[in-house]
Amino acid sequence: MDVVPARLPDPVPSPILRHSPSTSRSLRSVGDMPSVTFAGDMRSGSCRAESTASSFESFRRAGSRPQPVGAVARMPTRRSASERAGSQRDLRDEDARFVYVNDAARTNAPPAKFPDNSVTTTKYSVLTFIPRNLYEQFHRVAYVYFLILAALNQVPQLGVFSPVASVLPLAFVLGVTAVKDAYEDWRRHRSDKTENNRTASVLVDGVFQPKPWREIQVGELVRVVANETLPCDMVLVSTSDPTGVAYVQTINLDGESNLKTRYAKQETMSTPPEALAGLIKCEKPNRNIYGFLATVDLDGRRAVSLGTSNIMLRGCELKNTAWAIGVAVYTGRDTKVMLNNSGAPSKRSRLETHTNRETIVLAVVLTLLCTLVSLLAGIWLSDHSDELGVIPYFRKKDFSNPNEVEKYKWYGTGAQVVFTFMMAVIQFQVMIPIALFISMELVRVGQAYFMVQDEHMFDDKRQAKFQCRALNINEDLGQIKYVFSDKTGTLTENRMEFRCASVHGGDFSETDGGDADGHAVAADGVVLRPKTAVKTDPKLMAMLKDGTGAKADAARDFFLTLVTCNTIVPIIVDDDEDNDDPAAAAAKLVEYQGESPDEQALVYAAAAYGYTLVERTSGHIIIDVFGTRQRIIMGYLGFSMIAGTNESVGQGQSNRSG
Repeated sequence: MDVVPARLPDPVPSPILRHSPSTSRSLRSVGDMPSVTFAGDMRSGSCRAESTASSFESFRRAGSRPQPVGAVARMPTRRSASERAGSQRDLRDEDARFVYVNDAARTNAPPAKFPDNSVTTTKYSVLTFIPRNLYEQFHRVAYVYFLILAALNQVPQLGVFSPVASVLPLAFVLGVTAVKDAYEDWRRHRSDKTENNRTASVLVDGVFQPKPWREIQVGELVRVVANETLPCDMVLVSTSDPTGVAYVQTINLDGESNLKTRYAKQETMSTPPEALAGLIKCEKPNRNIYGFLATVDLDGRRAVSLGTSNIMLRGCELKNTAWAIGVAVYTGRDTKVMLNNSGAPSKRSRLETHTNRETIVLAVVLTLLCTLVSLLAGIWLSDHSDELGVIPYFRKKDFSNPNEVEKYKWYGTGAQVVFTFMMAVIQFQVMIPIALFISMELVRVGQAYFMVQDEHMFDDKRQAKFQCRALNINEDLGQIKYVFSDKTGTLTENRMEFRCASVHGGDFSETDGGDADGHAVAADGVVLRPKTAVKTDPKLMAMLKDGTGAKADAARDFFLTLVTCNTIVPIIVDDDEDNDDPAAAAAKLVEYQGESPDEQALVYAAAAYGYTLVERTSGHIIIDVFGTRQRIIMGYLGFSMIAGTNESVGQGQSNRSG
């Protein structure tokens, strides 16, 4: 006979509790939670109230199913690749960087002198501009050809009347291109100066003070507020959320506009920033933006592992979080975004590539033609070698002075053949016209001017003109060379739409007569409307509002699951289309952001059917069900729902939809 244990094993903590600064705060009873009153009256009477209550009751029944004796509650645990790697191997001292938290002087003491936080994306400097620019320009085959012609015109034996004038066309083309490249690089320098002079809040002498980005050092504590850009790569130590959760947008790094979740460790959350001290042992700077391996030791305590979920990279924007504090670990050129920056590329247009190929073909034809001419000249000189003394232009002796006969500078038949080849090149040089390249450069400059001055390309919202950042690829605008077909959203919008639903054996796909304006809710005197409208089925909408029976309860459970079981973060934004309407001043849009476009589509659909996600934190979410505000608290075993004075508690397997 099996012995039943008196106490079940402790379940695995959830990811949210793992980052909670206080276990007692996360494990407090539901009865201690503040209840949320209804945001609006129950407009459909007792029938609708009973339906909503039955929906919550079904959640309670589903979550309170009996578990086998001795079973451990399974909770999802998400670990980054760096954390998994950290559990397998330790970071060696010779491969690590040591950062003393809140002690920049000790961190940057010799020999461990780290770079400052200034960045440079320019291509040239004052000393390297002329040699490097000429090196890049002579990647064009035509310019090399014109340089050879200019050198041939300096040979005295070829009898060119004005050797200096032959250099002017090439010098003009090189000068125009150099001025254009210098202007583009000057704009990069101006952009770098603006970036480096931006200010950030840095902890100095126990007080956060504004400091230019370029002066931030490794080891300093930096405070970033909502919608600000991170000035450096820093380990997250504290956030405005009690559980240490922060949301960042990495669109400047990987092009993804979805929000990413970052966490502060429990050990650092419990200490005030001005009293925080410790040692971070992290890997040396590398280009991997999806990996991070480090440990933090706070005042002699045991080392706590850090991973990708604990670091925020330069260029990211803090979203849906009031503030976040981190310690700078990589600055300036050591940041991951700068290590992945290969510098300003030398772009080549398709027309320029085509002209290079044509120049090579014409140069080969010109070489063959000049070789043929010099070969025939050599044969002729061999046949008339005895007559060269009296033939004009080939006389070996000068008889102009009868008293003294002098000899011309005759270099021999072989040298004369070489001179003939050079003269043939000069004679046939019009096969590759330099005037064509001069015209191309002037046309590019003119096109850039007209594009910048085009009124149809003026952005009224930002009050900004069109910017032509690369003047040598104007002709490639609108041209298509390759078409890639994939499903990652590289070319497509990657937009998921909710089309129809099948609930309890019923097909609800008749959306032709449904409303597509979205369901608006009121919150604190502000009307919230989903940013993306979804067409609804009139029958399904009526069933959710006033329907009774098993099918109606199943439909309410369906949309309640869609609106709660996800990782979507609602963000309130202004309605740009109604800025000129005074009546719409109190109207806002709810934009749902998350890592999965599937979840976004499902949450937008739930909002269209009256189940609107209004707020999400690491501890609770707030939804609006046809004007009734509901607060769902994420607890130890799952979640609890509190609506006014009515409460139902249930277990949940995960907060993510299947």
